[in-house]
Amino acid sequence: MSQLPAQKIGLVLSGGGARAAYQVGVLKAISTLIDTPCGNPFAVICGTSAGGLNAAGLASRADCLSDAVAQLEHVWANFRTAQVYRTDWAGVLNCALKFLWTMAFGRLHKDRPVSLLDNTPLYFLLERELMLSRISEVIEAGHLDALCITASGYTSAESVSFFQGKRELEGWKRARRVGIHTNISIEHLMASAAIPLLFPAVRINREYFGDGAMRQLAPMSPALHLGAEKVMVIGVSNDGEAVTREKTDGYPSIAQIVTNILNSSFIDSLEGDIERLTRINRTISLIPDDIRQQHSKLKHIDVLVISPSNKTLDQIAMKHALDLPRSIRSFVYGSGAMKRGGAGVLSYLLFEGAYCQELMQLGYDDAMKKSEAIKAFLHISETYCDNVVAFKKA
Repeated sequence: MSQLPAQKIGLVLSGGGARAAYQVGVLKAISTLIDTPCGNPFAVICGTSAGGLNAAGLASRADCLSDAVAQLEHVWANFRTAQVYRTDWAGVLNCALKFLWTMAFGRLHKDRPVSLLDNTPLYFLLERELMLSRISEVIEAGHLDALCITASGYTSAESVSFFQGKRELEGWKRARRVGIHTNISIEHLMASAAIPLLFPAVRINREYFGDGAMRQLAPMSPALHLGAEKVMVIGVSNDGEAVTREKTDGYPSIAQIVTNILNSSFIDSLEGDIERLTRINRTISLIPDDIRQQHSKLKHIDVLVISPSNKTLDQIAMKHALDLPRSIRSFVYGSGAMKRGGAGVLSYLLFEGAYCQELMQLGYDDAMKKSEAIKAFLHISETYCDNVVAFKKA
């Protein structure tokens, strides 16, 4: 039986559509590094959007991290876009026409969802691949303290973190963000991954919810509320990517504009939260120990961030652009998504095995380069399996 470390470690998996395949590669490396066959170092697992799907997969098999990662790897390595949203011409045209009709004349039916894509296939995939009923079992057995999935309420305009965990864990209420103790269902996962306009909102109880990244101003806070004393973050934006401001004569394409909107939701908030916590830690370190001990809430929170390096995910997506079904390529072509400047949109939508395998390989390689930092952070001994892993379609 695996036991959680004495110091509670939280895992935060950010959103990013198909980019979340990168997280599976990092997790594969971690499962290789841990020194027990079925060890799980994470007491609290939090996820948003596609990261929430990975988080649920880990939590449902928290009694054996290697098994959980193997299942995620199998799903991502064999992905087809049609498993996430409809790619048949009838499905694509039906959604597009309903969307245009609604924009021009309003909705014919008040409760009928309107979106550019139909993600019904994702619901059936999650229903088939996830064993959410096991989450309560692994929590009761002591393998996990809590799973948290964040979604954004369209009516309340709040970031709502739904969590399933130990009975003694309590919810919270902060400015524009709340935590609610509940049993995680597929509806919570679908809501958290419902990118605005692209996928339909999901009703949970009295409110409709959309992608959790939209109003998530403090992505690491749910893990801390649920008892994490240190946090590992697996992001999907390039690690220390240098920004080059170039002169441009042409007007930005729709795809470029959409990419900036998506990045502002999935990336900017997390990076800002990490920067904010780093400043807080630096400030706390300046406080004398005797004064700090008098205030128990003044704690230094260690954070380890693992995010893509070397290549931009847009470049990788561009290389696999033709793997997208013809209907979706036609759908996004006019927006400029098939060109270099707009490939960011593809990096979110490209749920194809070859692209996902390359992201998983990148994640694995990046994590292994930081193996010493990971072992120190997770309190892993020096003995581990140093295998070279290549991700191939099963």
